[in-house]
Amino acid sequence: MPKRRAPSARPKAGADQNQTRPRDLIAFAFILCATLVAYLPALTGGLLWDDPNFVTRPQLRSLHGLWRIWTDLGLSATGQYYPLVHSAFWFEHVLWGDAVLGYHLTNVVLHSIGALLVILIVRRLKLPGAWLAGFIFALHPVCVESVAWITEQKNTLSGVFYLASALTYLHFDQTRHKSKYFLALGLFALALASKTSTVPLPAVLLVLLWWLHGRLEWRRDVLPILPLVGLAVSSGLLTRYVDRVYIGAKGPAFDLSLLQHILLAGRTPWFYAFKLLWPVNLTFFYPRWKIDAGEWWQYLFPAGLAAVAVVLGWLARRNRGPLAAFLIFVGTLFPVLGLLSFFYFRYSFIADHFQYLASLGIIVPVAAALATAAQRWKLEKQWRVGLSAVLLACLAGLTWRQSMMYTDVQTLYRETLARNPDAWLAHDNLGNILFQVPGRRAEAIAHFQAAIRANPDYWEAHLSMGNALLDMPGRLDDAIAEYQTAVRLAPESVRSHTNLGNALLQAGRTEEAVAQYQTAVRIQPDSAAAHNDLANALTRIPGRLPDAIAQYQAAIGANPDFAEAHNNLGEILAQTPGRMQEAVAQFEAAIQARPDYWEAHSNLGTTLLQVPGRLPDAIAQYETALQIRPDSAMAHNNLGTALARMPGRLPDAIAEYRRALQLDPNYAEAHYNLAAALARMPGRRAEALAECEVALRLKPSPQLREIVERLRASKE
Repeated sequence: MPKRRAPSARPKAGADQNQTRPRDLIAFAFILCATLVAYLPALTGGLLWDDPNFVTRPQLRSLHGLWRIWTDLGLSATGQYYPLVHSAFWFEHVLWGDAVLGYHLTNVVLHSIGALLVILIVRRLKLPGAWLAGFIFALHPVCVESVAWITEQKNTLSGVFYLASALTYLHFDQTRHKSKYFLALGLFALALASKTSTVPLPAVLLVLLWWLHGRLEWRRDVLPILPLVGLAVSSGLLTRYVDRVYIGAKGPAFDLSLLQHILLAGRTPWFYAFKLLWPVNLTFFYPRWKIDAGEWWQYLFPAGLAAVAVVLGWLARRNRGPLAAFLIFVGTLFPVLGLLSFFYFRYSFIADHFQYLASLGIIVPVAAALATAAQRWKLEKQWRVGLSAVLLACLAGLTWRQSMMYTDVQTLYRETLARNPDAWLAHDNLGNILFQVPGRRAEAIAHFQAAIRANPDYWEAHLSMGNALLDMPGRLDDAIAEYQTAVRLAPESVRSHTNLGNALLQAGRTEEAVAQYQTAVRIQPDSAAAHNDLANALTRIPGRLPDAIAQYQAAIGANPDFAEAHNNLGEILAQTPGRMQEAVAQFEAAIQARPDYWEAHSNLGTTLLQVPGRLPDAIAQYETALQIRPDSAMAHNNLGTALARMPGRLPDAIAEYRRALQLDPNYAEAHYNLAAALARMPGRRAEALAECEVALRLKPSPQLREIVERLRASKE
């Protein structure tokens, strides 16, 4: 920032520089169009990494879900307690559902609004280069991760409130209107509710006030900031608590010594400043630095940072601008410098989206310096415009290229690995994507192996390897060994214990599986999935059905919208004498939680089939199941069974049985049901016998053999 002298008198309220001009709207239109063009490759990009946790999940899409977004701190709701951004996602889902274009456009618009606010703030500070600063912020490739990644609407939304609060507070500083003060306070609260990394705003405002006035006065400058500090501290402590207790930012990966934290905090600003000034090789996952207090060269970073601060402090006697810019840049980075650990540090200490707002500490001074230089050199307007256009075109081109990484999730991870071959998280994530593609299991396993080689302690990669081996012939023991490694590396991980339990259950080691599930429940008593898995195992042990029912009920208590637990409990209750109506209620609850849950519709139909007078309702449920899953042989067979009980619907029942057999020719029950239906029709005994013989061959039983013999002996 250039030198700023304390003004002799405050401008009058309502002066021109404080009003929105028509050209502000023109600036916004230009910024929006330019940003849209630069981000075109990413606009149709699908969901990435943790996007499914932010695009509102099915169990939160009701008004009750919106209430939970604000009241539930745990992982069962949103994973991170940023209630305003999750509420924004909730409303966006109401507007356009799962269509990714809507979310991407929202991010672009929010980013463009942020750029316009930058212009207004720079103008209010009476710095040159306001438009250039706004356009650089809009088009700088370091912002791509924040704009092209749907999850980082946390950044773009909180950024708008952060910048709007700063602009409003600067207006208050000039006018002392209480309405402006409380508006700035409210906007800051909204910023914190969107993302807590906005906590440095009070410190940034103090730096700006010092730069504006030459010194800070208690009543004029410090005292009004204290309520903002209170909001920032409260929000920061809450986020810290959620991050450690619910998200799990604790353990060996986060156990840095005080000296290591200092070394990390000294190195981080240099990295971000370099990427801002030379934005090449930007990637989604950067290597996780090894912070070693025994390596002398790592001390150069904090020493250099301290030296810069001392030099700028000495120069501040003549020009406060450079020191103010330095303090704003480093201060805005404070939450992610490394002095405090948070969950993402498990993967890397740095990420482009961490410096979204901090980048303004360099962008604005650079833009102001360029504009000042152009004035001193007396460049003609066309030269100033032309050179600015060249700079912005270069940035837009880099942003376009960087946006291409975000066209789909496979491209993102492959590009990340091309720039960071040891990105173990990218290997694991890409492997899990490939594992879902038929015929790509071997490639997926290769990525899991690469992840384990790069980071042998990454327990999730061992889980992924176990999942890949689990259903391979002869590899069950290897899968169990991988899960056991995951348990050893992450003994407090619920997934490690439940996955091991699932493998042990598949191996017939039911009691050992139950022990793993019980450990998972003990670690996280509110884990609905762990209670459900434990209940599934208990149903296999004679005499443990009451315990299984209790565990299903615990799963539902932990997550009332857990459709699978409702369905599983319904299946058990349907087999329990006198509890048929309770079973119906559970199936209905499963369907309410997940309307496309075809198994629950089918199970409800089977249960209603046993309730007098509910045959039409049973048929309706089977038909709904088939609308959702038309290739389900079981649902076609069940619908046939229900239709066979309806007068005049026997031909329809036969058609359903035949459709089931087209889908699964080895479906013994469907062969038998078809035989029974054909036997009821005149002249179809031979066909009935043939179907019954197929059923006998597929599933031999004395009863079925007796039926076949009786059909052979009977006459038409």
